[in-house]
Amino acid sequence: MGKLRILIADDHEAVREGLKAILSRHADLSVVGEAVDGTSAVAQTKHLLPDLVIMDVSMPDLNGLAATQAIKACCPKVNVIALTRHADDGYLQQLLTAGASGYVLKQSRSAELVHAIRAVSGGGTYLDPAVAGRVVREFRRDGRAAGAGRSEPLPLSPREEMVLRLVAWGNSNKEIASQLSITVKTVETHKTNAMHKLGLENRLAVVRFAVLQGWLRDDA
Repeated sequence: MGKLRILIADDHEAVREGLKAILSRHADLSVVGEAVDGTSAVAQTKHLLPDLVIMDVSMPDLNGLAATQAIKACCPKVNVIALTRHADDGYLQQLLTAGASGYVLKQSRSAELVHAIRAVSGGGTYLDPAVAGRVVREFRRDGRAAGAGRSEPLPLSPREEMVLRLVAWGNSNKEIASQLSITVKTVETHKTNAMHKLGLENRLAVVRFAVLQGWLRDDA
């Protein structure tokens, strides 16, 4: 199996050098390029077609959110991990909606980034534990509040659950359709029905639910 090819996008040279030093310790990871802003990140992605982009959120010219949207539009198979100091849910939700499959805080241990790379390269979604813990607590709190005076959610069909699991793991509707040998329209129908039954309004809510269900573990 070949090395995982990684592009680092961050406007601070010291950060890029630090990330390269961390990743160089792992024989299966290879940094193939660097970008100093969002515009360069998009251009380098188109040129190099890396397996994964480590994306700083706050960059000049084109920020990490816009760059992620552009990369997923032109190179949908390239995974993106957001690397940021922002721990609030606003950034998390926007980046997941834009297509990022991972969210790691710069202040976390370097091992978290490596864990994220492993999870995302395997087709999963990774949330920094410092963020995931709060997301789960808020989901439980919101779920209790929303559930007051309301009946239990309707059970999912096996196919609806499978589609929702694949959504939580970061797959696109097209990728899910290919994996399950169904049409994209059928995927959209199952996803819509599942989210409606569970009262989930967006992808972040799906990820929160998946975390609670244990769907994002490697053995799930």
